[in-house]
Amino acid sequence: MIGIADASSRHARVAGPGGWNDPDMLEVGNGGMTADEYRVHFSLWAIMAAPLIAGNDIRTMSDTTRDILTNREVIAVDQDSLGVQGWLAAQPSPDLQVWVKPLRDGSRAVALVNRTEAPAEIAAEWSAIGLRPGTAAVRDLWAHADRGRFRDRYAASVPSHGVVMVRIAGRPSR
Repeated sequence: MIGIADASSRHARVAGPGGWNDPDMLEVGNGGMTADEYRVHFSLWAIMAAPLIAGNDIRTMSDTTRDILTNREVIAVDQDSLGVQGWLAAQPSPDLQVWVKPLRDGSRAVALVNRTEAPAEIAAEWSAIGLRPGTAAVRDLWAHADRGRFRDRYAASVPSHGVVMVRIAGRPSR
C-alpha cells in the first residue's frame, strides 16, 4: 500500500477533473494491517483524490473499519471540488513523510505518516505545504478536534505505522 502511494505521488501533476490516478481499491478491513495502518491507507487515498472503493465485505466489517471508511472529514478531503491530487511534500527522513493536498477554500489537508517501528514527531512546515509564514488554524481529522493556532509549522507525535491527518487553514502562498 505504501509503495502504491509513493508511486502515485510522482503522477500528481497529471491528475484532476476528467482524469484521476487510481491506486486501486481500499484494503481497509481485509486483514493483514492494524487499525493505525488502515487509517494511513485511507488517509493517503484521500490525499491522492483516489476513488474510495471499499474492498472489504461491508456485511461483516468491524466498528473500527466502519469508522475509518465513513469518516466524513477525511472523505471531504478526497472529494474536495478543487480536484487536486496531493503529493509527498517533505520527507524529514526515509520513513517519515509529510503529504499535502490543496483544498478549494485555500486550506491544506496534510498527512503526517510514520513508517517506522516507533512513535515519532513529524512537523509540517508552512513553506513546504504552500502556506505563507504566520499563524494558521489546525484541525485533526481523525480525532475530530481543533488543535489550535500554530505559527509557521505544526508538529505531532505520530504512532508507529500511523498517521496524523490535519486540515490547516492559513494564507496560501500560491
